[in-house]
Amino acid sequence: MVAAALAIAAPWTAAHAAELVDAPAKTVVLVHGAFADGSSWNRVIPLLKARGLNVVAVQNPLSSLADDVAATRRALKNVEGPVVLVGHSWGGAVITEAGLDDKVKSLVYVAAFAPSEGQSVAALGQGYPTPPGIASLVSDAEGFVSMTPPELARNFAQDLPAADAALMAATQAPIRGSAFEEKVSAAAWKAKPSWFIVTTRDRMIAPELQYAMAKRIGARTVSLPTSHVPMASDPRDVAAAILEASK
Repeated sequence: MVAAALAIAAPWTAAHAAELVDAPAKTVVLVHGAFADGSSWNRVIPLLKARGLNVVAVQNPLSSLADDVAATRRALKNVEGPVVLVGHSWGGAVITEAGLDDKVKSLVYVAAFAPSEGQSVAALGQGYPTPPGIASLVSDAEGFVSMTPPELARNFAQDLPAADAALMAATQAPIRGSAFEEKVSAAAWKAKPSWFIVTTRDRMIAPELQYAMAKRIGARTVSLPTSHVPMASDPRDVAAAILEASK
């Protein structure tokens, strides 16, 4: 199925697609989610670099889907390929659109949203109970959404030490709430091999929804018994999945 998709994914040629998939990755580009910044990958980055990979963590402005996709595309433009493009949470929507870049070899979704073209993140959650972390979000006068420190510790990073959760709360980056309603214009997972890390104790994205998305995109799936931030609570297993996607 992946080979067939690659063969028809313009503007690639079949030879280009085969060369990209077969070549080992040289770079990993990490895309953070909402209520976070690039430092959320701090425990994974050294593990990847120790295996000889170049690693870049994108700093999303979180002002819109278009702005975040543009930031990721700039990062891709400035690195050497092939690239494994990794997205956490909201970052999954970003890599879904930005991942059609010719340098991208494979995609890794980490407790992430994986919309199809013409679909928004908000639409993905329809039909599923509202997770407690989403129910606790607060919005400011300009429409940017964030989490209070107690709710972040309770629902976002409940398997981290209190000091680590407090640091995450202090460094969180609010996201413009309207971004969740924006629809992606392309679905890179239709043309690139994909991996999906499902977090079974997640209180931000229902595990059932994660499994459903992983199945729909045909991803190779890894289940971890963690909170929404496995890159902080289980960085070795997250790094292992990324390394597998880099081969």
